[in-house]
Amino acid sequence: MSFKFQINKDVEFSRNKKFLKIAEENKPHLFHQEHLAQRCIKINKEKNQLQTINEEPSISNLDSKILGKGDYLILDFGDHFVSHFSINIKRHGSLMDAPLTLKLQFAEVPDELLHESSNYNGWLSSSWIAEERVHIDQLPTKLRLPRRYSFRYVKITVLDTSPKWKISLDSPSVTSESSVDENNMPQINTEDPELQKITEISIKTLAECMQDVFEDGPKRDQRLWLGDLHLQALVNYTTFKNYSLVKRCLYLFAGMTTSNGKLSADIFTNNQQVNADDTFLFDYSLFFVSCLKDYLENSDDKKTVMDLYSVAKNQIDLARKYVSHNGKLNLPQDWPAFIDWGDDLDKSTAAQAVLIKVLRDFINLNNQLGFKTDDDYFVLLDSMVSYSIQNLFDEKTKMFISNGELNIYSQIWMALANVLPKDENIKLMNKTYKKFFPVQNVATPYMYHFIVEALLQNGMKKEGTALIKDYWGKMISLGADTFWEAFKPDDLNFSPYGSPLVNSYCHAWACTPVYLIEKYNLR
Repeated sequence: MSFKFQINKDVEFSRNKKFLKIAEENKPHLFHQEHLAQRCIKINKEKNQLQTINEEPSISNLDSKILGKGDYLILDFGDHFVSHFSINIKRHGSLMDAPLTLKLQFAEVPDELLHESSNYNGWLSSSWIAEERVHIDQLPTKLRLPRRYSFRYVKITVLDTSPKWKISLDSPSVTSESSVDENNMPQINTEDPELQKITEISIKTLAECMQDVFEDGPKRDQRLWLGDLHLQALVNYTTFKNYSLVKRCLYLFAGMTTSNGKLSADIFTNNQQVNADDTFLFDYSLFFVSCLKDYLENSDDKKTVMDLYSVAKNQIDLARKYVSHNGKLNLPQDWPAFIDWGDDLDKSTAAQAVLIKVLRDFINLNNQLGFKTDDDYFVLLDSMVSYSIQNLFDEKTKMFISNGELNIYSQIWMALANVLPKDENIKLMNKTYKKFFPVQNVATPYMYHFIVEALLQNGMKKEGTALIKDYWGKMISLGADTFWEAFKPDDLNFSPYGSPLVNSYCHAWACTPVYLIEKYNLR
């Protein structure tokens, strides 16, 4: 297990009523639309691919298929939907002498249906597995599931009826849910057909995650994470331009800080009362500064930024306590850096670079607001840059080390932080490309985003474009309707949680290619 659950039961949170009220005032209207199942399918267990020929009966005469104990069918809705499922059920034969028991399994990708939940041995709660068992006492009926699911495919298995009667199913439908009107999606065109498809799926991925907050994943965790918001907001400014939803999320985080002002890594929003999680990630807390800077650049909403400025500044002030006089960041155990899934690579140098980058964002934010930045912050920045060059930059390899280790995290984040002069930064990224490509040991589109951005910022347009196509394009070739939370091209069965049953195959931090394509004019 690469991620350790934090249980900080002694942490006290303060609730800023003003901020939470503003967040509530910016809660979006949710759009709903009905969609019908498109076909019945088979799954080829040998090749893990969908059959291209519909199963009989066709969806148009679905009710002619009589189902008894042990029978099942798989419905394909033709696209990914965050939605509520419903279906009509009829009885055939004698009167009901026992309840009907059904098992419904919801899947974003077909592979999920090949795994038996009874064999689940992952470290996340099995409650996240998208399936239900329902007992029905009276037929005919229209089954409507109250719980929202995120899926394209539904497998319905008859666990039991009775020897005296069987059932048929009819009119399967979903009612989709999003703060985005799916009939009014932004159109961004590219001349490259592959980039065009990647762009469209990027937009679809973000749209599915835009609920009453920017959710990280509508299947799981269904909540607001600050690291995800950092990237979601950037994509939103390129596409939907929904500034009020970003504003809502910023106020939610700022409205529930710890007693010393630290920001939680995530917010629970599905309860009657929103609450901050007792999980704290160093880089996520700092990214509130970057989020605020980006929000001001794109919305020009100075009032909101002024409201939240002290919260952003406090993240810098909390972080600087862990920087020694010589400029070295010493991360505390109770405030670890995420960087990416997995503990195979050391993250200390990457965390140092994150703070340097966020310090630059803080100074940039002050400049936009017309504020004079205190000299202490320039001293802090200079000391951290100097330490990085003098102690972390290896003259032999001309690359950054992290506790004696050369890894891709360190090079990418030091490049993004502009620790070296521009010409040296370009050389660093060229060396990084030669040493670490093809990329290995990177588990998520989240980290891939930063790799691509570091390439593009340093003039490596060809290499950055190729990586977008190789990574996100590979997901499409594997059947992705939306982009995935975790994906290793060299390990297609990878799950950070020990089982793909709880992987999210529509995940916010994977939606960034459209932003990169637009920002760096890759069209």
